[in-house]
Amino acid sequence: MSFKDEVLDKIGALMTAAFGLVAALAWNGAIQEIFKVVFGTASTIAAQLTYAIVVTIIAVIFTIWIARAISHAKGEEKKKETTP
Repeated sequence: MSFKDEVLDKIGALMTAAFGLVAALAWNGAIQEIFKVVFGTASTIAAQLTYAIVVTIIAVIFTIWIARAISHAKGEEKKKETTP
């Protein structure tokens, strides 16, 4: 792989990460507002800790789910490549 290809790959990865950050911040704001509606003001330390724990648990579950889906999709691709 040439230097130019590596630079382009890294730029693409950074741009993707930037869009991911923007999406994460948007979701964070939306989830905080939902949390406020359901549980009231989120200004207390207990409320913020609860919010952080809930979001972390959801993030872990979705990360595992996404990784399994990708692994499953890759397995399907490998089957297609080896099947005549």
